[in-house]
Amino acid sequence: MRELLLKYERKLVEAGLAEEGAPVLGGLDAEIEWNRDDPLCPALAEVFDGLEINSLLYSLPAEPYRSMVAFLASGSEGGSIRPADCETRTFLHDLPVVREFDPREMVPRLRVRKCAVTREGGILTWGTVSPEQAFIFFSSVCFSCFVKFFTDFAYDLKSGNAGGEARELYDHATGLLDVLPDESSMPQLMRGPFDTPGEVVAAIAEVGRETVSHRLVDSFFGNVSYRLGGVLYISQTTSSLDELEGCIDPCPLDGSSCASITASSEYTAHVEAVSAPGVNGILHGHPKFSVIMSMLCDREDCELRGRCHVECVEKRSVGDVPVVPGEVGTGPTGLCRTLPGALRGNRGAIVWGHGLFTKAGIDFNEAFGNLCGIESMSRSLYLERVAALL
Repeated sequence: MRELLLKYERKLVEAGLAEEGAPVLGGLDAEIEWNRDDPLCPALAEVFDGLEINSLLYSLPAEPYRSMVAFLASGSEGGSIRPADCETRTFLHDLPVVREFDPREMVPRLRVRKCAVTREGGILTWGTVSPEQAFIFFSSVCFSCFVKFFTDFAYDLKSGNAGGEARELYDHATGLLDVLPDESSMPQLMRGPFDTPGEVVAAIAEVGRETVSHRLVDSFFGNVSYRLGGVLYISQTTSSLDELEGCIDPCPLDGSSCASITASSEYTAHVEAVSAPGVNGILHGHPKFSVIMSMLCDREDCELRGRCHVECVEKRSVGDVPVVPGEVGTGPTGLCRTLPGALRGNRGAIVWGHGLFTKAGIDFNEAFGNLCGIESMSRSLYLERVAALL
């Protein structure tokens, strides 16, 4: 258990989500084990006693996440932060704010939510199966707060409601943005065309690792696929993109196998997308500014406001990249109905509040380059938008 705890401590630090020595992780085996001794362990052990869980994670996140969480917590209404991105709607619902680091306050909130945040910017998450779940929820909280802060700031600035504290945090946060690769520093991925399942699996695993290492996806929220003959190879649902070996499903496109039952929840959208000429695969990540820009709309009187993720009827784009609504799954508003058409003739498409999808041809080099390029463009367009309002 302790090796597993140390693994996810390292992943938090490598992802830029926490500083070295900050995370406290506990895992329940025969008894509770901790990644390290910490004065908070007794209080966290009381949280364990109050919940039916396997693991628990508490940490002050790295900057700028810590300041963003604290800022949003200080202005939370009803004791919760309420982001509008897809991850929050689907998995977190809202982010409860606790006033004190007190198990008596934290346990009731954690019984009905996957996380709690403190007014100092700390994040507490849990898992029922393994520490991986606690890591995933921690990552999602950081992502959701980042997206919410920058989205809210742009809207508040336009309406004249952005105060001095928000402006200081904006300057602080933009000074800490990750460096994105450009043409001169783009990693060279495996070259296609691929002829064997082994090559396809290796190429999918490689681009998954690069997507994570360049922080273009948070936790496991992303997926990759590639079609070889009549089989679509696709990452499994809830699989971590930097650990895809053994987590890629071969799904016959003729429906002769039930392998797709464990495939990504966006399997149907991938199937529809790779049916287009010249498209052999899909790369899906959650680059932050692509998501942020998808959520910024200048139409203030829209009667569908609040239903943008499923019912937007505006023809919108971020630069040359279309923005479409769409929910995860195959329902009437599923992205399997909106995404494939948006990808045709474009280098990528953004699903509102969700993430960015790019197309692979003979290999993933162009798809990964477009993922980086569209995110870089989205960041530049956001910064220009804000600069024009400051």
